[in-house]
Amino acid sequence: MLIIPIKDGENIDRALKRYKRKFDKTGTVRQLRARQAFIKPSVTNRIKIQKAAYIQNMRDNLES
Repeated sequence: MLIIPIKDGENIDRALKRYKRKFDKTGTVRQLRARQAFIKPSVTNRIKIQKAAYIQNMRDNLES
């Protein structure tokens, strides 16, 4: 459960923005979406390898 302490005289929009930021950092939505369907470990590993290759390619392009 997320707790957002509201200071005296603080704008409700600011507190709501802090709540949304904290909610995003916890990764709750991502976790819920990941649990909706089972993904085989081999597929997960393949995606991870593809992301690493993409990032490495981007870094190599920046260096040259």
